[in-house]
Amino acid sequence: MTVIDPDTQAAWVPESDADTGDPDDATDEMPLSTRLSIADTLTLGNATCGFMAVYFTTTGVLIPHLTGSEDGGMARHSAATAVVLMLLASVFDLFDGLVARKLRSSAMGAELDNLSDLISFGLAPAYFVVVWGMVANDAHQRVGVAAAVIVLLAVVLRLARFSCVTLRDGIFQGMPSPFGALTVVSIVLLELPFVPTVIAIVGVAWLMASRVEYPKPRGRLAVAMLGWIVLSMGLLAAWAFDAPGGELLLQTGCALQVVLGAVIPLFATARRVYAFRDNRREARAAAQG
Repeated sequence: MTVIDPDTQAAWVPESDADTGDPDDATDEMPLSTRLSIADTLTLGNATCGFMAVYFTTTGVLIPHLTGSEDGGMARHSAATAVVLMLLASVFDLFDGLVARKLRSSAMGAELDNLSDLISFGLAPAYFVVVWGMVANDAHQRVGVAAAVIVLLAVVLRLARFSCVTLRDGIFQGMPSPFGALTVVSIVLLELPFVPTVIAIVGVAWLMASRVEYPKPRGRLAVAMLGWIVLSMGLLAAWAFDAPGGELLLQTGCALQVVLGAVIPLFATARRVYAFRDNRREARAAAQG
């Protein structure tokens, strides 16, 4: 006997029928819960961008450095391409959630999103830090690797907690991994001395694994974030092609990204303090009344 689930329209076959071994009893159609939706396709685009960011970081920056055939222009182009791909991954990550809310999303959507985020916003920026620790003049490779591992573990912990903890609508707990990844890369591109750079990278990793609340990118905030991503791509292109003032523009953009990463937690903390004070005042007023 075959029972049809009215919600999924997928056929359910009892265990007694499924074990008969008769291929005619098996359904030829894939269950709807395992079919890719439009949102899932965008999520896979996110994962692809993350992998390609690792590829360009390896072939355009690391391998030329190890073989002694590095060209400053080629390394700059490859580094810019890798960061642009991370930015594109964040665009896919932004839109897959929007599309999933508007259209059908599959049962695999949440898992695919976490796995893709781990590649694009965990592995890719951590690998970028590793390569920076190998090619920078004043860097220490082992310390760079340790900082990269901290970034990767912070993203892993954040994504795991996101899957297990239910929060009130409209907020994230901990710096969102796309924002954290772009902040880590911005710190590296600022070309600060090694020690301050490592400290800043570890600080961003802490924010990603922390319980500091961040607003979800919806409405005007999502539009502002998309505009910032497009602007960042333009700054990277100007830097990669050695446009007049391109390096200064990139440094300014990276500095703004880092400042945003530091300021948003302060606003979130201040908002919680004010809310706590207001609640205490209301409680006192109610007790006196």
